Amino acid sequence: MHCHECGQLPEVSKTRLTVANVLTILPIEILVHALVVGTSMPYLAKVLTLAVTATAVVIWVAEPSARRLLRRWLHAPALRSRRRVHASAALWRVRTVLPDGTGTLERITHGFTRLDANILSIHVHRVTGGVLDEFILSAPGSLTDDELVTEVEACGGRDTRVWPTSPVALTDGQSRALTLATRLAHDPGELVATVAELLSAEHLDEGAERMLAPSSRHDGTLIKIPTSWHGPLYFVRPGDPFTPAEAGRAHRLAELAEVVTLGQAASAGTVTKSG
Repeated sequence: MHCHECGQLPEVSKTRLTVANVLTILPIEILVHALVVGTSMPYLAKVLTLAVTATAVVIWVAEPSARRLLRRWLHAPALRSRRRVHASAALWRVRTVLPDGTGTLERITHGFTRLDANILSIHVHRVTGGVLDEFILSAPGSLTDDELVTEVEACGGRDTRVWPTSPVALTDGQSRALTLATRLAHDPGELVATVAELLSAEHLDEGAERMLAPSSRHDGTLIKIPTSWHGPLYFVRPGDPFTPAEAGRAHRLAELAEVVTLGQAASAGTVTKSG
């Protein structure tokens, strides 16, 4: 089942890929060694023949064949997860503050099980007074946000927030941030667009920021990114507060843009002096 957006199969787990490679490469290695070792070639010639032959067979024959022949088995876990996501009647993002102690996560997991909700991803952020846990859930279509909040609070959560979400929420934030950082390294002038894409947020100028409702400043849906060359940048995402991890990634992108800009300025100065 290829992704509708990128047309690619999901990433293969390292464990399954290792098993597939061993199952296909080991017999070939044994056969090559058996054929070469039994010859009358000099020792050095045997070593070189084994090294070149085994490397070529592994790279061009064994590994591609393993991926092709065992494709269904290699991608099975990720495909099952993808099918659950697309078959889900509803996807929810849940954020709650839990005590930083033993058993708290287990209790809330059992709570989701009682609601017939599956945890698709979880992120944990350190905050004052505990840990902020963010869950992406697959749940029955009949489940309401009030039922989710009630169950989470009953399991020890507090300051719980719940929003409907989409499969995009399952995107690996770290990989996405690295991809955008590469783009920013080539053109630091893309900082505003890059941060907006990273956070799925809207950029505001300072005038628009002052006109926002006061509630936006206190519910975590407004973020300020300081920069040294043209003042602070403001981003807003109504109804979906920024997590500490998202804020940290956005600040690192701003720092990267500053470093690249300073490096380009220094290089330009060096070229001018040399000229």
